[in-house]
Amino acid sequence: MRLAFAASWVIAVAAPAVLHAEEPAENAQQARARADALVAKMTLEEKLSLVHGLFPPMAAGKTDQELIPSAGHIDGIPRLGIPTVRESDASLGVANQVEQRKGDVATALPSGLATAASFDPEIAHAGGAMIGAEARAKRFNVLLAGGVNLTRDPWNGRNFEYLGEDPLLAGEMAGAAISGVQSNHIVSTIKHFALNSQETGRMVLDARIDEAALRMSDLLAFEIGIERGNPASVMCAYNQVNGDYACESKHLLTDILKTDWGYPGWVMSDWGAVHSTVKAANAGLDQESGQELDKQIYFGAPLKAAVADGKVREARLDDMVARYLTGLISSGAFDHPVPAKAQKIDYAAHAEVARRAAEAGIVLLKNEGDLLPLSGVKKIAVIGGHADVGVLSGGGSSQVRSVGGAPIEIPLGSGAASSFARITYHASSPLDALRKAMPGIQITFVDQRDVEGAKKAAAEADVAIVFAVQWTTEAQDAVNLSLPYHQDDLISAVAAAQPHTIAVLETGGPVTMPWIDKVPAVVEAWYPGQRGGEAIADILTGKANPSGRLPITFPVSASQAPRPEPVGLDKLNSLEAQAAANPADASDYQLKSYPVDYVEGANVGYRWYEQQREKPLFPFGHGLSYTSFAYRNAQASGGKVPSVTFDVVNTGKRKGAVVPQLYVKRDGSDSPMRLAAFQRVTLKPGETRKVTLTAEPRIVADYDTALPGWRIAGGTYTLALANDAEDRSRTFTVTLESATMKP
Repeated sequence: MRLAFAASWVIAVAAPAVLHAEEPAENAQQARARADALVAKMTLEEKLSLVHGLFPPMAAGKTDQELIPSAGHIDGIPRLGIPTVRESDASLGVANQVEQRKGDVATALPSGLATAASFDPEIAHAGGAMIGAEARAKRFNVLLAGGVNLTRDPWNGRNFEYLGEDPLLAGEMAGAAISGVQSNHIVSTIKHFALNSQETGRMVLDARIDEAALRMSDLLAFEIGIERGNPASVMCAYNQVNGDYACESKHLLTDILKTDWGYPGWVMSDWGAVHSTVKAANAGLDQESGQELDKQIYFGAPLKAAVADGKVREARLDDMVARYLTGLISSGAFDHPVPAKAQKIDYAAHAEVARRAAEAGIVLLKNEGDLLPLSGVKKIAVIGGHADVGVLSGGGSSQVRSVGGAPIEIPLGSGAASSFARITYHASSPLDALRKAMPGIQITFVDQRDVEGAKKAAAEADVAIVFAVQWTTEAQDAVNLSLPYHQDDLISAVAAAQPHTIAVLETGGPVTMPWIDKVPAVVEAWYPGQRGGEAIADILTGKANPSGRLPITFPVSASQAPRPEPVGLDKLNSLEAQAAANPADASDYQLKSYPVDYVEGANVGYRWYEQQREKPLFPFGHGLSYTSFAYRNAQASGGKVPSVTFDVVNTGKRKGAVVPQLYVKRDGSDSPMRLAAFQRVTLKPGETRKVTLTAEPRIVADYDTALPGWRIAGGTYTLALANDAEDRSRTFTVTLESATMKP
């Protein structure tokens, strides 16, 4: 997924004042020296054994070592002390998608978007540390975590796993989560490198974008995430990028990742993402993952033959193995073996990590007339969303079988996700949590299918709370941005019967809201994890003050986005229909490679809306609170890097958190403003804190392919100290010096 510098490199890339990764067990140089010494002692067969790994569900009898049902397994080499590697999916917890490990549960975090909505690297770090601890206790030492693909399309089925549309926010949050995972002396990946931006046709599509735009968007998110988190491995993506499969793109894996960025660890493939031996190895792919999912084991006998024929130099094979060992050593996984038996886990303490993350990430989108927090009510009607039994989770390889079980689990009858995804709820009932939080209040529940009953219950109550859900999953995209199952009609009907209606959304990303003018309060809860019901109740009742901010733009309609629907979905649907009509020849109807042109370039998300002068339903960075804040005494400075220093004051009556955001734009540039810094600040009523936001230099700069590298053009820049991407109520003008930075 993955030149000599002129004397003009005059500015180092400065990191904002946020949480950084723990110091690696050994620095990269020391780790590489140890790795090289080990490689020198290996036979050719031993080297080859480390550059391709098993997919345990399809690998019975292929190793003498224990195979834990999971994502991956690579035998160790005991005579050299090289440990066996066991890999688990892990974006939101230690995954067990279709309960391949019977009875094994884990703590389920909220979705990646929910964590991103906290705008708090400490929340991301705590979640990563928790997942890493559970993984080690379950005897895994590599986690396929660190998803940082930018949200380019609001309908992407995998948006919920990722960290939003902005490269700075996504990179900072991913880096913090990765460092949390690796604090347990195990490996975290960062993935999927790069431009894995839709699920439709993900195995064949060709993502097209120009070099500068790619460097300033998706690649910048990866670059920041790698700098902050020091992931021991990078996972390359399924798709093609500008004509080459990501896992055989020399430009991505060698020119950019390993040369420009100096990345010392190893590149592993996604499962089923390898298409060649010689091209992939020489491009920079170091390890073939889940070999049974590829058409053949490309890095087994074919690689041995390619080395013998000189098509792949043995020095390249040595580098592949050394990079793998460097990652294991630098993360601590090499010298800290996982336990021989599964260890006891403090699930109660870990559940609180999930609950805090959910509370920090829930976004109060609208609160007309201060309907929330709930107070002074005697009768509440809770409607829909299976709120009586639990909260929804996203589907695919990230699926966690959470502590407490799955009260609803629905297999899919067809589609690309049917083999490994189920519509699954976590056993955390918002209804039960509300009843516990509001003793003495009459709270009734009506199923979403009973529209007439919902209208009657709403009319008879003081407040109606409608829970609406949108399930999304890896391997397929949402076909549109509307709430499914006629839930828009349900919300409109309830709002017509009860003017005090609250909509609580459990979604994988943005949805359209044709009923928005009729509903005074809207809460975006995302997929809130295994303590989601309690977190939602805390927000609704005011026990917790909402503080989440949107990490992704909510459009009014799909037509506002760069692409209104998944590119290639029409082709896919046609082929599936032809295959169904001709089952004997179904394999003949396969989706061929096709282009997806990312016309927005670097202007992803909110930048696209500003450039197109489209006003979204809710902008990136938006989020309300039960208290109020003011920014005072602001002073901006320029020079090498712009910054703004100001006082933040809680002017309300509740403790709460605010997220001041710094946006920047060069005067005279056609480019929209960019998020250059942010900080989450928690204050008691009346409390004041001085804050300085200093811009990330690469956000201020443009990527210049002629250098190559980053260039800050000297001149005048406009800064905005803002609450969201649309806020321009506090702007400043500063002058910056010209500067350049390495790629």
